[in-house]
Amino acid sequence: MSEATKGFRVLATRLMPDAVEARFRAEFDAVPNDEDAALDQKAILRLAEGCRGIVCTPTEKFDAETIALLPESVEILATFSVGCDHIDLEAAQARGLVVANTPDVLTDATADTTILCLLGAARMAQNAERILREGRWGRWSPREMLGVHMSGKRLGIVGMGRIGQAVARRAQGFGMSVMYHNRRELPAEDAQGATFYAEPAEMLPQCDFLALTCPLTPQTHHWLNAERIKLLPDGAVVANTARGPVVEDDALIAALKSGKIAAAGLDVFTGEPKLDERYLDLGNAFLLPHIGSATVETRNAMGNRALDNIAAHADGRDHPSRVA
Repeated sequence: MSEATKGFRVLATRLMPDAVEARFRAEFDAVPNDEDAALDQKAILRLAEGCRGIVCTPTEKFDAETIALLPESVEILATFSVGCDHIDLEAAQARGLVVANTPDVLTDATADTTILCLLGAARMAQNAERILREGRWGRWSPREMLGVHMSGKRLGIVGMGRIGQAVARRAQGFGMSVMYHNRRELPAEDAQGATFYAEPAEMLPQCDFLALTCPLTPQTHHWLNAERIKLLPDGAVVANTARGPVVEDDALIAALKSGKIAAAGLDVFTGEPKLDERYLDLGNAFLLPHIGSATVETRNAMGNRALDNIAAHADGRDHPSRVA
């Protein structure tokens, strides 16, 4: 804590984990959102009056209009996330607004969730749990609740950043052979023994399992569409822990219904917290409510990284993780 941070007025749009919230209130001139409800544009602009910084989350959309209307006092936007697709970065740069995120600290938690989605989908875990909870579990049968092995299968990863690399390391524990598609080929020391494919069309026919761990960009929007699904082997298993719009819902739902895709594990959805309700009726869809970073350790680390960015800005130091 410094004299600069004490007088640095900061709005936090959501309540943070207890330890982070305590630091926030002790270290800064804090404007908390004690109701912990997602703020609309009108509320953000009202609460940000006189603030020099804002700690936001993906539940608030800082589009070009909102950024243009922010009080002139606001200098930095520190998002409690790695992804910045809820922020118009071009508008922020045009306004001279610093944007910082929280990379690195959620890599392991999200990679664990990716494996959970792959394994939960492959073993039809959600459908099996539903049968149990609804009292429909009868005598053991050789034909019931059958999934597929992950062990020894072929895994393709789309997006070989920190999270993709961590997924590749974990996949080794299942004896999987790993491939990846990325904007560029990685140095051997970062590739985790995975084989690089510059063209998705060459990788997808070999993927028994497919993990989407890429950022959402114009190039990855609806990356997994009907055309690419056709290239996958019949009965492939798909997991998405990236962003919902990386998947074209109509195409994936059709493939799940037809059996072209045996199962899908999804932690993210287009329009969340709303989602395409057709997923809810699919027994071969393993669904999670965007819990990729939801561990105490990870959320504390994310919150502290966001506050570190604000503190560095207040002190005139380099930001630990600036993106704009």
